[in-house]
Amino acid sequence: MAKIDRDKLKELIKEQGLKDMSDVNQFIKDLMAETIQSMLQAELDQELGYSKYDYKNKQTDNSRNGYSGKTVKSSQGEIDIKVPRDRNGEFEPQLVRKNQTDIAGIEDKILSMYAMGTSTRDIEKTIGDIYGIEISDSMVSKITDKILPMVSEWQNRPLKSIYSVIFLDALHVSVRQEGFVVKKAVYVIIGVDLEGKRDVLGLWIGSTESAKYWLGVVNELKNRGVEDVLIASVDGLNGFSEAIRAVYPQVDVQRCVIHQIRNSTKYVSYKDIKAFTTDLKPIYRAITEEQALLALDALEEKWGKKYPLSIKSWRSNWPELSTFFKYPGEIRRMIYTTNCIENYNRQLRKVIKTKSAFPSDEALLKLLYLVTMNVIDKWTLRQKDWGTILDQLLIYFGDRVKIAL
Repeated sequence: MAKIDRDKLKELIKEQGLKDMSDVNQFIKDLMAETIQSMLQAELDQELGYSKYDYKNKQTDNSRNGYSGKTVKSSQGEIDIKVPRDRNGEFEPQLVRKNQTDIAGIEDKILSMYAMGTSTRDIEKTIGDIYGIEISDSMVSKITDKILPMVSEWQNRPLKSIYSVIFLDALHVSVRQEGFVVKKAVYVIIGVDLEGKRDVLGLWIGSTESAKYWLGVVNELKNRGVEDVLIASVDGLNGFSEAIRAVYPQVDVQRCVIHQIRNSTKYVSYKDIKAFTTDLKPIYRAITEEQALLALDALEEKWGKKYPLSIKSWRSNWPELSTFFKYPGEIRRMIYTTNCIENYNRQLRKVIKTKSAFPSDEALLKLLYLVTMNVIDKWTLRQKDWGTILDQLLIYFGDRVKIAL
């Protein structure tokens, strides 16, 4: 489930009038009751073949007929729920059966399995094996659809006013579209705020990279409250540098050195890879930019005639590859590579690799959101050496940091 920040939690406590643990437990029970009833409603939608008020798709003489009250035992104690009924008396709920009074363990099972990349058919089988409940894969999809409003709320939530660093990257996923399987890009932005805490600022699916596209994304960040970005560490995304400077003109852009190494060695013969990458090290490990340029000259002298495209790649990207040389070691280590986002992407790939293709963008987004919530829930520590880094940011960026603090 989504992690609630402290401000929202305070607002929720005030709104609900929560004063002690008894109030908290009751609130959780009420929330669970609403969740179960939503899932039961999804079952009845599946049974009737149409959702409430969607009469144009109704193809049955059966219809909804109110609710029956029921008390069941859950992991939070006894809770009262309302089970939907149908007029013909044919509806047999599977999540909470007619004679079932204990639902402990079922509440989060479907969503947790979905978040691990389990297919809807495997979820159907597992729920049947464990609980003896028969559910269809389409019903699992309807149940997981209930989180789409949460996804939308998360994608549009307010953000911090300033981020010390944002990291951008993309991964590619197969999605069905108009009867064909196509590759779509999932663009990810992770931000590190002035407290040294990381957060996934958003996920964007499928559009072609361009300055116009990225301008829309960056303007979305600004509209959600981001007033300034100090440094952007990127994987050479087409058009991004121009777009972010149009919105945040003072930002420093650092191109990921690791991605640059990978891209430039694509032109190098396998037998020369080891020697070539060894000769690259003095460039990005140099103490100063002047030393790095001398190392690049030496690389060109040795390999330039054989691999001119590789050398040209370093030369043409140098303005953004060399940004980190102006900073001390602690900041350099944080920004010269997008490892921060690469680690997050690995968690996503563990789950999406179980799917040959997603049926829709919505199905992909649901899964990415659930995995993301699990990942950021573990991001409890600040960036390493944050005290030192913040002192250095105050020196380099002055009032831009002081005002936000």
